[in-house]
Amino acid sequence: MDRRVVITGCSAITPIGHTKESIVHGLQAGVSGVKPLKGDDILADVLHSKVFGTIDYEIDYNFHRKFTKTMAPVSFYACKSAEVALKDSGLDDEFIKSGKIGVAFSSTHGSPTLLKTIFGSFASKDKEQYKKLNAVDYLKSMVHTTAVNITKMFGITGRVIASSTACTTSSQSIGYGYEAIRFGRQDAMLCGGADEYDTTTIAVFDNLLACSTKYNDSPELTPRPFDKNRDGLVVGEGSGTVILEEYERAKKRGAKIYGEVIGFACNNNGGDMILPNVNGITRTIELGIEDAKISPDNVDFVSAHATATKMGDVIEAQAIAAVYGDGPQVSGLKGYMGHTMGSCGAIEMILTLYMMEDGFIAPSLNLKEIDERCAMIKHTQEVMDGNIQTAAIQNFAFGGVNTCLLVRKL
Repeated sequence: MDRRVVITGCSAITPIGHTKESIVHGLQAGVSGVKPLKGDDILADVLHSKVFGTIDYEIDYNFHRKFTKTMAPVSFYACKSAEVALKDSGLDDEFIKSGKIGVAFSSTHGSPTLLKTIFGSFASKDKEQYKKLNAVDYLKSMVHTTAVNITKMFGITGRVIASSTACTTSSQSIGYGYEAIRFGRQDAMLCGGADEYDTTTIAVFDNLLACSTKYNDSPELTPRPFDKNRDGLVVGEGSGTVILEEYERAKKRGAKIYGEVIGFACNNNGGDMILPNVNGITRTIELGIEDAKISPDNVDFVSAHATATKMGDVIEAQAIAAVYGDGPQVSGLKGYMGHTMGSCGAIEMILTLYMMEDGFIAPSLNLKEIDERCAMIKHTQEVMDGNIQTAAIQNFAFGGVNTCLLVRKL
């Protein structure tokens, strides 16, 4: 069995908006969602990096308390984007609860906000702190909390995949959801990822000297994908959900189709746990193209992982050039919102679908002077008209995990 898989619903909660209209406006107007750290955070004074891709607007969480009692912020984001994506897809409640749709969704840590509370109480000599722990705190913080809160809220009884691989979390989720439908295990999959605001995530990268620090007083100027003056990544928060569905079923019910997932690849560098590897990334891109059964010449847009780290961008540019030459337009979408961690692959897929639908290509925000070591590919530096037919979404994670997703317009 080798079935076609299409996208019939999507929704993203990002630092630049949570509706298609607000996100497209942000991309076209060059809006940055990077803000100063919240001053009341315990780590704010000790971190070198003082910026974060922050959701600072109100979201209507119209959820019943029977659902919210097991939710931390990360699950609120996940369930809201899932709710909107399911509505967008037009799938009826009977199908959603039929067991024919599954969930592939996760986050980097679960809820680090709750984890700090839990471990803080364990370490405290004050027994009253331990007594304050809630019976559902673990359910809020566990790494698969997003996936199971989604299944609970919508009554989904199909398979659950909760791949937690840092920056490739949601791209793996989409890829594994695609394979589950393609090979007949499910007729639809709700896929994505989410992460919440928490400075412990910054601390991991800050300790490795991988975070942006030069622009603490002008957060809108960082991160700077592929730019000569980039100085590191900016951590962000958000959620992205796509609804994948078997093509013939979607066509029969007259569903709106955003695009078709035609290829997925995931492999590992098999070496360094932190530094990216040009051979590993190149091979992942090649495997994605092979899975899609297309030529590199067919790809006209690449959503690069492009975290704005000093070596990561160079190595990715080398890999893109090795496979595509200077053929496709390349954009690093993290310039708008920072690195949204476990949600970045899904969010960048959705932003690509929006560009595909509306006929434009967003630039890499803050790319003013291209690093000569990254200059061998076709960078997008201003908003341009663009009829994207086939796009590649690339993501890479600590541990040497690489992913590549290929999507085309129908």
